[in-house]
Amino acid sequence: MIRRIQDADIAGKRVLVRVDFNVPMKDGQVSDDTRLKSALPTIAHLREAGAKTILAAHFGRPRGQRNLEMSLAPVATALDALIEGVDVRFVSDCVGSDAQQAAASLKPGGVLLLENTRFHTGEEKNDPDFAAQLAKLADIYVNDAFSAAHRAHASTEGVARRLPAFAGLALQREIDHVAAALENPSRPLLAVVGGAKVSTKIDLLKNLVSKVDRLFVGGAMANTFLAAKGVDIGGSLHEADLLDTARDILDIAAQSSSEILLPVDGVIAKEFKAQAERRVSDFTDIAADEMILDCGPETVDRLADAIAAARTLVWNGPLGAFEIAPFDTATVEAARFAADRCRNHGLTAVGGGDTVAALNHARAAQDFTFISTAGGAFLEWLEGKALPGIEALKDQQA
Repeated sequence: MIRRIQDADIAGKRVLVRVDFNVPMKDGQVSDDTRLKSALPTIAHLREAGAKTILAAHFGRPRGQRNLEMSLAPVATALDALIEGVDVRFVSDCVGSDAQQAAASLKPGGVLLLENTRFHTGEEKNDPDFAAQLAKLADIYVNDAFSAAHRAHASTEGVARRLPAFAGLALQREIDHVAAALENPSRPLLAVVGGAKVSTKIDLLKNLVSKVDRLFVGGAMANTFLAAKGVDIGGSLHEADLLDTARDILDIAAQSSSEILLPVDGVIAKEFKAQAERRVSDFTDIAADEMILDCGPETVDRLADAIAAARTLVWNGPLGAFEIAPFDTATVEAARFAADRCRNHGLTAVGGGDTVAALNHARAAQDFTFISTAGGAFLEWLEGKALPGIEALKDQQA
C-alpha cells in the first residue's frame, strides 16, 4: 500500500508535485495536452484544500545542460489556459534562490511550474544534494507521474525520502487499475502480448505466464515461439538465439497450468510493404522467401473466443505489422472485439506501453477500461519489477 494525497494535511502547505509534462511540441507550442490534463485532478484537489502547488517535471533530454529549446515555459502557458481562477506562474530554474523565492511567495491555491529538472545533472544521477535543494521548496511531496516512477531520479525518488510523500490522483489511477488486473482480477484472466521481439519482453512473459489463465502471444515474437516448437516459419522475423528462452516460457506455462495460445495461421507475403501481394495460410507450406506478417482469420477467431470467455484482459503490443495495411487486420479486429466486450459485456480491459498506438489505430482505446500512456513504467510494472518512485512512497508508511 502507498500513502495517498487524500490522507495528507495539505491546507496552507507548500506541496511539490512531480508531474509528467514531457509533452509533444510543435513550433514552440504544446501540440497535445493530454498529459497536462491528466494532472488537473491533483492540481484541483490541492487548490481546493488551500495548498500551494509547486510543479516539477522534465522535458526532453538536455543531459544536464540548460537548453532553452527544452524549456517548460511554453508548457506553463498551455497549463495556464487549462486552469481557471489562477495564473500559473513560471520560474526559470527548479532550485536555487529564484525558485525558493517563487515557492515562498505562493498564496494558498496558487500554482507554480518549475523549469526543467533535467537542466541539472543531479536529476538523473539522483544526487542527494540536488534532491535536498528540491526538498527545500516544499513541506510535502506528491508523485503524480507514473510514467517516471521507474526512474530513480532526484525528483521521483530522492526528494520522496526527504519529505512526507504521497501518491497523486493520476498515479493512484494507474496503480489501482494495473493492480486490479493482475493482483486480484476477475477470472478467467487473459493476457495478450504482441510486438516484434521476445528479447524486449522476456521478463513480462515470464511474470504474466505464472499469473494468467491464458496468454496469447502475437506479433513477430510469436514467430520465435513457433520456431521453438519446430514450425518452419520461412524467412519470418524471429530471434533464433532465444528459442531456448521461448521453450522455457512454454515450460513455465505448463507447470503453472496457464495456457499459451499461439497463431495457427497467418498472412504471408514476400515483402513488407503496403498492399503487398499476400495469401492466408496455415504454417505447413511457408517458403524460405516468405514472411508471416499478421495473424490469420482462424487465429483471430480463436483469440476472440478467448476474449469472450475472459473476465479480465491485459493487452500489451500489436498482433502484426499494424503500421502498414493490410497487416493491421488482426490487431484491428481483435481490439474492436475486445472493446465491444468491454463496453457491452463487463470485460475489464487494461492496455498500455506500446499498445496505445495500435488501439488508437483500431479506434478501440476509448472503450478499454484503462489505457496507460506510461510506456516503460507500465511495462516494468507488468514485469513485476519494483519501481523506485513507488517504493519511496511505500517506505513512508507508519
